Amino acid sequence: MEPPRPKADEILIRPEPTPNPDSVRFIVSERLLEGGTADLKRSAGALERSPLARKIFEACEEVQGVFLGPDFVTITARETADWPTIADAVDVIVRQHLAAGEPVLLGDADAAHGAAADTEVARGIARIIDAEIRPAVAMDGGDVIFGGYEDGIVSLYLRGACHGCPSSMMTLKMGIERRLKEEFPEIVSVEAI
Repeated sequence: MEPPRPKADEILIRPEPTPNPDSVRFIVSERLLEGGTADLKRSAGALERSPLARKIFEACEEVQGVFLGPDFVTITARETADWPTIADAVDVIVRQHLAAGEPVLLGDADAAHGAAADTEVARGIARIIDAEIRPAVAMDGGDVIFGGYEDGIVSLYLRGACHGCPSSMMTLKMGIERRLKEEFPEIVSVEAI
């Protein structure tokens, strides 16, 4: 038997700033996705893929991206966005959508890896990214996806609040690259793709 759906006023949503000044992470008290994430930009594909994102894009002209995590939504908007208006709209839309029991995402969430981890080093890199890096980055409303490892270069996709964030290069080089080199000294560089 399925648990009863919460009423809209029982759903808690708390906005939090992210290191990216153009993104705000909204923590939701209800589960949005069972696994994975979804990075949705303003496009026909995104509108078809996520009924929740479609409602947010339709209500908020300034919103450029909706990133869905297991229990959060990160909204990325234009630099000149009216954040109080966006926050109010996101709050109402998410509450009503979840209370109605509508699907958040049609189909599967995005893959956790953009490339196969086909060597011992690549598997180790992917393991560290999944176990340590992704949970830390999710706290800031983003995600990091392993894109591949070749000739000492680790390629990563930056998504959600990480994409376009002024601090993402520092996080990439001083945080992620340093951590991966501790385990695998043969790594030359970590690059965003």
